[in-house]
Amino acid sequence: MKEGGISIWFLIGLIISVYGAIITGAGVYQYYYPPTPSLALADRHACMWWGLFMLIVGVFYVVKFRPRG
Repeated sequence: MKEGGISIWFLIGLIISVYGAIITGAGVYQYYYPPTPSLALADRHACMWWGLFMLIVGVFYVVKFRPRG
């Protein structure tokens, strides 16, 4: 990679972090206001866990591949 460029992995980390934050927010909302009719396996709160996983992975990529100036 040339000096001063932005890594594609940094941008992917940003996108995954944003998606993870949105999905986690939706999962937290669904935790307090469950949808009706109830969805299959809604008690497992998959949105919240998957969103947190994406957020953690995204932040890892952002920190690891951040542009150094």
